[in-house]
Amino acid sequence: MTAILWALGASFGWGTADYLAGMQARRSPVVVVVLVSSAVAVVGLTVIVAIRGIAPPDGRELVASLAVGLVGVIGVLAFYRALAIGAMSVVAPIAATSAAVPVLYGVIDGERPAPLQWVGMVMAILGCILAAREGPARLHATQWGLSIGLAVCAMLAIGAQLVAVDIAAAYDPLWTILISRIVVFTAFGIAALVTRPAFGEGRPLDLAVIGVIDAGANVAFAVATTTGLLGIVAVIGSTFPVITVALAHRRLGERLGGGQRVGVVLALAGVVLITARV
Repeated sequence: MTAILWALGASFGWGTADYLAGMQARRSPVVVVVLVSSAVAVVGLTVIVAIRGIAPPDGRELVASLAVGLVGVIGVLAFYRALAIGAMSVVAPIAATSAAVPVLYGVIDGERPAPLQWVGMVMAILGCILAAREGPARLHATQWGLSIGLAVCAMLAIGAQLVAVDIAAAYDPLWTILISRIVVFTAFGIAALVTRPAFGEGRPLDLAVIGVIDAGANVAFAVATTTGLLGIVAVIGSTFPVITVALAHRRLGERLGGGQRVGVVLALAGVVLITARV
C-alpha cells in the first residue's frame, strides 16, 4: 500500500509539473524555464544525496547516468516546447507512449514482451494517430503540426532515457536523477549564456515550484520502486498524463473531438498495458 501511495504521488507530481511547465513555456523561453527549474531540482537532490551518504557511481553506471541527462536535454526541450505551442491534452498522452521504447529495446536485446504489452503498443500507436488528428483541440494550439512532431520527438527521447535509467539505476536511483539533472542544467546554462534569452513574463518563484514538484515526483517514484513491485508502481506512475489532461481541461478549457477523446483514452490505456509486465 505504501508503494502505491508513493507511485500515486509521483504520477500527480509529474502531471502537475508538466502542466505548469507548459504554461510557463508560453510566457518565457524554454531555456529559461528548464534552467531555473532544473537548478532547484539539482539543489534539492544534492541535499538528499548528501544526507544519504552514498558514494557516486562510476564506470558503466556513471556513463549511463550521463546519457540519461544528455538524452534528457532533447526530451525536455521538445516536450516543453510542444506543451507551449500545442494542446496539452494531446501532447502529454503522445509523449507518455515513450514506455514502448524500452519494450522494443528489450525485443532487440532478445526479450519477449507479454501479449498484453504488444496489445498496449498497438493501442498506444492507434491512440496517438487519433489524438493527433485535427479537431476542437486544434484551437488551443498555435502550431499544431509542429507540436505533434515535437511530442513524437519527446516520446522517443524520453523512451531512450528510460533505457539508460534502467542501466544507471542499478547502482542508485537518486544518483542517476541527480547526475542527469546536472547535465541538463549545464547544457541549458551554456545555451542561456550563448542566446541570452529574455525572461519573459515568467516569475522565478513559479519556475522554482516546477523544479521542486518534478524533483519530488522523481524521489517519490524512486522510493516506490524500493518498497513495492516495479511493474505495479511503473503502471501507476505512467498515468501522469491524466493529471496534465485534467488540468488543461479545467484551467484552459481544452476540448477534444470525439475521435481525439478516443485516441487519448487508447494511448493512456496502451501505456498502462505496456508497463504491466504480466
